[in-house]
Amino acid sequence: MTHEIEAQWMGKMQFNALVNGHTVVMDATEKAGGEDNGPIPKPFILTALAGCTGMDIAAILRKANKVPDDFSIKVSGELSKGVPMQYIAIHVQYDFKGLEENKQAALDAVNDSQEKYCGVSSMLKKALPVTWEVNYNAVNIFNNRQAAVAELH
Repeated sequence: MTHEIEAQWMGKMQFNALVNGHTVVMDATEKAGGEDNGPIPKPFILTALAGCTGMDIAAILRKANKVPDDFSIKVSGELSKGVPMQYIAIHVQYDFKGLEENKQAALDAVNDSQEKYCGVSSMLKKALPVTWEVNYNAVNIFNNRQAAVAELH
């Protein structure tokens, strides 16, 4: 199996990418010569990670009949200072709201996604540290970021 996208230059800095029949617009800010008609490309890496791990977790929890009331993911990428600007570390924050008895299932689903299933995370981990934390009903129940930051320095 192969994934393939096509990107068409639309003028100035804008490219429209065709992804599985869906158009994704990428552009630069006006300051960078674009018209700000869409996001810049680099954060799509973070978006792909959020979608990949999020879909894993949703499927795992649905199958276990432990669907949360609310679930969101925030992904941050730390950029290098020099050229080429690239992510040097990525951190994923998972926020769940739900029944207290489903807390362990949510944590297990995150760990299964990060350690077994998420192909985007697996690829990224070959190039840079990917850390994560889990909050359940606004209480932090897991965070491996500090250990990874200590290893970097």
